[in-house]
Amino acid sequence: MNRQVLEMLDNPMSRRRLFAQASAGLLGVKVLTDLEQLAIAAPAPGTSAKQIIVLMMRGAMSHLDTFDPKPGREVQGETETIKTKTPGVLFGKSLPGLAGLSEDLAVIRSMTTETGDHEQGTYFMRTAYKKLNSIRHPGLGAWFVNVTGKISKDLPGNVIIGNANDHPGAGFLESTLIPMPIADAAKGLENIAPPAYLSEQNFKRRLTLADKIDADFRRKFSSNEITTYTQMYRDAVRLMGSSELEAFDITKESEKTREAYGNHKFGQGCLLARRLVKAGVRFVEVEFGPWDMHQQIFADIPERAGNLDQAMSMLITDLKEQGLFKSTMIVLATEFGRTPKINENGGRDHHPGVFSCVLAGAGIKGGQVYGSSDKDGFAVDDDSVSVEDFHTTIAKAAGLDITKDYFAPNGRPFKIGGGGEVISKLLA
Repeated sequence: MNRQVLEMLDNPMSRRRLFAQASAGLLGVKVLTDLEQLAIAAPAPGTSAKQIIVLMMRGAMSHLDTFDPKPGREVQGETETIKTKTPGVLFGKSLPGLAGLSEDLAVIRSMTTETGDHEQGTYFMRTAYKKLNSIRHPGLGAWFVNVTGKISKDLPGNVIIGNANDHPGAGFLESTLIPMPIADAAKGLENIAPPAYLSEQNFKRRLTLADKIDADFRRKFSSNEITTYTQMYRDAVRLMGSSELEAFDITKESEKTREAYGNHKFGQGCLLARRLVKAGVRFVEVEFGPWDMHQQIFADIPERAGNLDQAMSMLITDLKEQGLFKSTMIVLATEFGRTPKINENGGRDHHPGVFSCVLAGAGIKGGQVYGSSDKDGFAVDDDSVSVEDFHTTIAKAAGLDITKDYFAPNGRPFKIGGGGEVISKLLA
């Protein structure tokens, strides 16, 4: 390896960038996955949620037009409401499927944060830590797989379906915990075939030769980082030849099933998430947006919320039919809310004061609304929930140790969940 590579290996932050860049040449993606766990890993003792699917609503989903409507108030605007199966609980009219599944949902109407910036808010919601220039914190998926390990020997432990460019990845944890990005669920995992100009025999011969050439370097500069770097390549090659790759191919599903999820990116992303969970992927995030509706919100919300409703309600239904709902937690999250006051462009602006998130599935007690906003959805009225509280509760429901300190390269200690409080009423 050249001098630049050696210098990168001497710096912890640079090592992580090196590993991410190195994986770009394999499988045609920017990052790889949890390749450190070589055996099938069992969940931690006492774990309720063995797997997690996060549905990330990018752009700040409006709480008043979805899970926390204010019927009869001027702030409600043109969005009508619909009754749910939970007595006294209303949703926005564009969520009929989820209204019918409300007994499975724990709706949090008292989320609050301090930032109204999309980048900062999304980072905070993914990590439970505010963004700093000096360190990058692990995303929830990296924490989860780091503690519980992989389930499948060949498949990654952590996957993101959507735009992974701004994802915090594994933060200061091992680079092998970075989520594998799938840009488009309909295309699945791309560039997975060996070079067309090489036969399988020649491809293996080249890999063997490269391994021999690198052997002296590995002996001379033996370290955990070098071992991780090497394992990334070995596991990537194994994945290329694995029958488990079919998990990424949603065309294996019936046309009826694909249509039931919705012929849109989010619907197909949720279908892929279910396939991956069934195949043994520990953590999947599916992005959906944009929800940044500064203009004409009442014209746009029916389609946006309708797509959410179709995909999420089908995901819950499908997980039940597959026998996975009781072992899989579903997390619906967004970075902050939107203003009750309609602006001059007919939209709602950024509003961190109060917003809604939803939990369902393993470890969660459904059929409830936790906390409340005031009469106009402007501020928290009762039982305030911070982003740290939200993460800590998720971690508790997944059986993770929320008291243990994990140390970053600079020596600072961090806890899973950011040191928040567990909301016990949300737990099964």
